[in-house]
Amino acid sequence: MAYSRSSNKIDMTDGPIFIKLLQFSIPLILSSVLQLLFNAADVIVVGRFAGDNSLAAVGSTGSLINLLVNLFMGLSVGTNVVAANFFGSGNRTALRKTVQTAMILSVYSGVILTIAGVFGAKSILHLMQSPEEVLNLSALYLKIYFAGMTATMIYNFGSALLRAKGDTKRPLYILFVAGVINVILNLIFVIIFKMDVAGVATATVISQCFSAFMIVRCLIKESDDFKLDLKNLIFDKSIFIKIIQIGLPAGFQGIMFSLSNVIIQSSINSFGNIVIAGNSASSNLEGFVYTSMNGFAQGVLTFVSQNYGAKKYPRIKKVVIVAELTVIVVGLVLGNAMYFFGNQLLKMYTENPEVIKAGLIRLSIIGTTYFLCGMMDVMGNSIRGMGHSLLPMIFSLLGACAFRLIWLATVFVIPKYHSLFIVIMSYPLSWILTFACHIVCFAILYNWHKKGKLI
Repeated sequence: MAYSRSSNKIDMTDGPIFIKLLQFSIPLILSSVLQLLFNAADVIVVGRFAGDNSLAAVGSTGSLINLLVNLFMGLSVGTNVVAANFFGSGNRTALRKTVQTAMILSVYSGVILTIAGVFGAKSILHLMQSPEEVLNLSALYLKIYFAGMTATMIYNFGSALLRAKGDTKRPLYILFVAGVINVILNLIFVIIFKMDVAGVATATVISQCFSAFMIVRCLIKESDDFKLDLKNLIFDKSIFIKIIQIGLPAGFQGIMFSLSNVIIQSSINSFGNIVIAGNSASSNLEGFVYTSMNGFAQGVLTFVSQNYGAKKYPRIKKVVIVAELTVIVVGLVLGNAMYFFGNQLLKMYTENPEVIKAGLIRLSIIGTTYFLCGMMDVMGNSIRGMGHSLLPMIFSLLGACAFRLIWLATVFVIPKYHSLFIVIMSYPLSWILTFACHIVCFAILYNWHKKGKLI
């Protein structure tokens, strides 16, 4: 089954790995970059037309949003792996059940997140030591943002299903149109109607609803086993358990990463709103490098899953090597370019020299070492693609999350090391440690599978 424009499929179990990885990953990268551009538009519009407090309010909520969302995003990862396994093995009946079950699960996930975000946002912001001058703005932004979370989950689960067969183009097209809608509404709500952070959040929710509608429309119109049949939705317990087995550990891993980032954000918050704003702008820029690497890491997840379903173990090893080399090059080139042009890039967000200075401190560390994060993600997804999601979670918990918390509780509290630089240094050190754990784990599991010791 070769790549087909009409069927929007890529057979990842045969043919040239790098070319097919590019075919799969580039639309995914462009989707993520577009999303970041539109998110950057949110931050730029609110920073330019509503002020530094509003910029800090929107920017400082990212780690909290990820904390609440990542568990359910992990379930979408489980959906992708399970669907890709069935697709690779040719199990059509199980694949059809996976589509129906996943879309029901997406709705439940969205409702739970809306309740948690709307009613718990302000309490968590208090725990994060969010400054009083931005607390109410941050809480308002979060409540509106989470009101649209069901639409967000529907889009993410739906696009995960399409990725399972190699279709990353249609989610890209949907995201592009949704992003244009988002930017236009940002300008209208913030500049014309003076809605401040509420305008940015409302524009995001409307664009998310559009994305959800279009992804459901794509699945309904499918002519193969990925077709969504709204009249005969069935929640299959056995499929749900498979998704949970892969997705829950992935989600908990995301939660633990986000929790450590929330604690790091709390440490950054202690330096005041100027540093918060600079850190927020820098984080937004870093997202472009991360998503460029993560597109290939997501590609590995689907490639390994399909080949694992087809029991083509030697090809799995080749996929991992190609992906690792790719993310190293991408991370080094884009990360260092981001740091080199950091001053000019940060000026897009603010003209305040103190905010820019704070942003450059973060860029000097993250930009030059970000390739390590890409290497870590590729190895983690390789293990997950072989059906082992618990081990990457454990190693990430110990290598990244626990290390960061220990770092903040020991090194950061020493007066002469109490600085933004020391806080940010926790990232590259944790990436190295976690990657080392992942690569040992992958080598052991790969050999066991190849020898038939694990099924």
